Amino acid sequence: MVLQIVLTVAAGLVGVGLYGALSQQSIVMIMMGLELALNGVLLAGGAAWFFLGPELPDAQMLVVVTLVVMAVEMAMGFAVTIAIYRARQVDMVDMATELKG
Repeated sequence: MVLQIVLTVAAGLVGVGLYGALSQQSIVMIMMGLELALNGVLLAGGAAWFFLGPELPDAQMLVVVTLVVMAVEMAMGFAVTIAIYRARQVDMVDMATELKG
């Protein structure tokens, strides 16, 4: 595997994720787009660390820890989205502008 191929895939993930986050109105789809973009950034960082410093496993562990933190963050985001939907029947960003008590 070549670094340029991995970076091309990572750039594709970032591009698709940003397009998905900017073109959607659904809260869940925006969160999924942002997650794709962040995964592309992590893939690029992990690949660069792997190809440029393969003797250092610290970088790969940092990527794994970051992925776990992102998974927890997405679970909390989905929980908040479900709570907002149950309380106000709101599933679009435009309708969620007034969330005051």
